[in-house]
Amino acid sequence: MFKTRGEAADAVRAGHVKLNGNAVKPAQQVVPGDRVRVWKNHHEHDLEILRTIRKRVGAPVARTCYTDHAPPPPPPEFMPAVPRRDPGAGRPTKKERRDMEKFLGKRR
Repeated sequence: MFKTRGEAADAVRAGHVKLNGNAVKPAQQVVPGDRVRVWKNHHEHDLEILRTIRKRVGAPVARTCYTDHAPPPPPPEFMPAVPRRDPGAGRPTKKERRDMEKFLGKRR
């Protein structure tokens, strides 16, 4: 699920990973049959561990060791549109700043 072991450890410390519904530490061992819930990129993954491996392997081999039971993320057309400014557009005008604050709920 994570590109590096450091990223995985940071996610565990931040509380984004649960093992069988419980918070865990980065060095927690998993066994086949365990359920791991991972919150990553605003999407929750529900993984079932199928088998464990002893050595470090590549991502394609690692993907065969678990099953993701989470539904797929919604298509981009159903995601809410977030207004963005063009890069290099300069500082926002007073009106643009007020519109952004209103959108973010900081102004009435």
